[in-house]
Amino acid sequence: MSRAFVSEDAAEARDAFLADRPVSAAPNLVTERGLALIEAEIARLAQSQAETPREDAGRPPIDRDLRYWRARRAAATLVPFVAGSTEVAFGCRVKVRRAGGGLVSYQIVGEDEADPPAGLLGWTSPLATALIGARIGDTVEVGGGRPSVTIEAIEEAK
Repeated sequence: MSRAFVSEDAAEARDAFLADRPVSAAPNLVTERGLALIEAEIARLAQSQAETPREDAGRPPIDRDLRYWRARRAAATLVPFVAGSTEVAFGCRVKVRRAGGGLVSYQIVGEDEADPPAGLLGWTSPLATALIGARIGDTVEVGGGRPSVTIEAIEEAK
C-alpha cells in the first residue's frame, strides 16, 4: 500500500503508544554517581520535552524515556559503600586476577550505571553476582564456561 493512503493521524497514534521500556524486576540499587546520572537524564529529557512541540514525531520516545527514568528514580535505593569492608559488596571497587594472570578492576554498580568496558559491573551481572560476598584471596567461579578469578583487592570506589 502506498504511504499516500496511510492516515497521518494513524501514524501519530502509533508513535504515541510506543511500548514502555522494560524495567528490571531486581531492586534498583544505585551508587551516588548512579543516582546523579538518573537525575541528570530526567532533567535532560524534561528539557527536551518542554522544547519539543506535542505534534513533533520525535516526542513520543522522549515521553517514553522520561517515564522510564522517573520510574527508575522512584524505585532507586541509594546504597553507600561501607569503608573497611572485607567482602566484595555493592559500590566497592574490586581488583581481580584472571586465570591467565591479567589484573582487572571493576566497581559493582546499579544496572543503569553498568558499563563493563569502563570497569562498571551491574550488580546483577554473572561476574558481580559471583564476586559479591567474596574476600581477598578467594577464587571465584563465574560459571557459564567463563574462567575463574581471584580477588586481589577490595577498595572504596573513587
